[in-house]
Amino acid sequence: MAQKEKACRNCRRIIKGDVCPICKSTTLTDDWSGYLIIVDPNTSEIAKTMRINVPGKYALRVR
Repeated sequence: MAQKEKACRNCRRIIKGDVCPICKSTTLTDDWSGYLIIVDPNTSEIAKTMRINVPGKYALRVR
């Protein structure tokens, strides 16, 4: 069975696993909605607004 994607409650990174590779948090949730993919955080206005510094997949809403 495939692992379900979870969102980090700290940085909103969407991952498959038990530890966030960005902030090393184990505070993950499967209660999230919407996502965006940041390719180049240095030129993305959305990444700047959301304070995202690393490319990847991020949840828009984390509960």
